[in-house]
Amino acid sequence: MDLDPFVTLAAAAAATTRLRVGTGVCLVVQRDPIQTAKLVASLDQVSSGRFLFGIGAGWNAEEMLDHGTDFKARFTVMRERVEAMRAIWTKSKPEYSGEFVKFPPMMTWPKPVQKPHPPVIVGGAFPYGARRAIAYGDGWMPHARRPEYGDVIKLLPDFQKLVAESGRDPATLPITVFGVPEDKDLIKRYGDAGVARLVFNLNPAKADEVLPALDRFAGLMR
Repeated sequence: MDLDPFVTLAAAAAATTRLRVGTGVCLVVQRDPIQTAKLVASLDQVSSGRFLFGIGAGWNAEEMLDHGTDFKARFTVMRERVEAMRAIWTKSKPEYSGEFVKFPPMMTWPKPVQKPHPPVIVGGAFPYGARRAIAYGDGWMPHARRPEYGDVIKLLPDFQKLVAESGRDPATLPITVFGVPEDKDLIKRYGDAGVARLVFNLNPAKADEVLPALDRFAGLMR
């Protein structure tokens, strides 16, 4: 059962003071960009600027079609919706005109606490997901356990090469690795390779299972 991320992250933000909260991932191709921009800005306000906006295009063609998005057009839709949301977050009278997203000058508030907006961290495989992150993201989020990757660490030099070729500052594209196992040596290797953030999987369970897992993760972080 997947709860709505913005509802649950608002609850997490209200119960914490320093913990960053983030989506991993929000399927923006299945959400209205104007309403999603307001949700992101509202959550950034509620969390006092602690929100990370992890996004992806998804893989379920039938589900996308239920939301009015053609599977073959999903990556263009994702890019346009991200660009449109950036305009909404950063301009007093945003407007956007693309192939799939169009709206005239309008006003919508609140604006996010983080400036210019919460980081848009683009999930996806190498090389195409990495290229999308470089094109319009504020970070790249590969998955540590996808068979097509092998060892994600081996891909990082190729990612940095793409970043250099794009002319972007590598500091503006931190790497978040999703689905990392509880392996101290592997975690050290990620850190040595320059990975900015690791995301552990946490099973939905009762406190007697979840709290010890959180304690283990905290120990690994230290």
